[in-house]
Amino acid sequence: MFNFEYRNPTKIIFGKGQIATIAKEISPGTKVMLTCGGGSIKANGVHEQTMRALAGCEVIEFGGIEPNPEYETLMRAVELGRKEKVGLLLAAGGGSVLDGTKFIAAAIPFKGDEWDIVRKGAAVESATPLATILTLPATGSESNPFAVISRRGTGEKLAFSSDHCYPKFAVLDPETTYSLPRKQVANGIVDAFMHTMEQYLTFPVHAELNDRFAESILQTLIEVGPKTLADPNDHDARATFVWSATMALNGLIGCGVPQDWATHMIGHELTALYGIDHARTLAAVAPHLYRVCRENKAEKLQQYAKRVWGEESAEAGIRRTEEFFESLGVPTRLARYEGVQADTPALVVSRFEARGERKFGERGIVDLKAVEEILRRSLAA
Repeated sequence: MFNFEYRNPTKIIFGKGQIATIAKEISPGTKVMLTCGGGSIKANGVHEQTMRALAGCEVIEFGGIEPNPEYETLMRAVELGRKEKVGLLLAAGGGSVLDGTKFIAAAIPFKGDEWDIVRKGAAVESATPLATILTLPATGSESNPFAVISRRGTGEKLAFSSDHCYPKFAVLDPETTYSLPRKQVANGIVDAFMHTMEQYLTFPVHAELNDRFAESILQTLIEVGPKTLADPNDHDARATFVWSATMALNGLIGCGVPQDWATHMIGHELTALYGIDHARTLAAVAPHLYRVCRENKAEKLQQYAKRVWGEESAEAGIRRTEEFFESLGVPTRLARYEGVQADTPALVVSRFEARGERKFGERGIVDLKAVEEILRRSLAA
């Protein structure tokens, strides 16, 4: 096991009716900017619950944060936050709203070109305090310091991280997710599954406890994913799914182990190029990456197949993964997405080359030749 430090300062407030409790977490009179997406929080009652809980605060609202949050939109929120001198950003929504709000939090006090936070990894010395009310379980953004931001003008989708962007608290009420469309829930299951895989399916470092943590999340998603799709109002199944998505990327299972993230890097390019949902890009990349990298991931692929799926071969484990994603309605071939061009492998490689990014994965074995082969396989019918 590698050396590590672990700290997660986000307070989790979990369960039915817990939005009402945020009044205890915010000082009376605080100026709060409530950030959200396209208006679903009004349809599902989250907005009403939140405004009641914020009765003792001055509240301004900023809506319209897109899936794959756009830099141009977020900068309007940054300017509003600066003008109003907000004391807390409260993000109510899914991963995109939460990610976008982290950027807003980092950018409000930032001196210089705000895009440098994402494009150049500029140091974030401070951030406006933020908190979250989760309505779409998937990304784990409610209790981690990571965010992914898009910029339409340059066709980029890039990540950043700062310890200053850990939410102060996160409300996870499974009931707020009951009305989610089936597609979004399926995407969330795949997203949480792949977050776990990126920290698990690498190479052994005698981190037996972390392996078991990761395997338990994978097995739980396999068990409850279909249940919560079949019956969105099954509170126990939905609550377990919500908690699984949080645990997949709150830093715990990544302690002391090598991490991959090549699937995510490639997937981000596909979203930037074609607007494919993030989780669906992961499903369309991961199985093909595992086959291309089979030799370097041999021990963990074998362990994954046996422990998670009860299979004897790595290939059988990969096939079961594909079957699971497909059973959720998430395709595992780029060829099944309209508009994806035949020259996509070369196009993605050229984008990486232009940014000087040439090696990915836990050992840097996913070079540009491998990226091209992964995408070529995914485009095969």
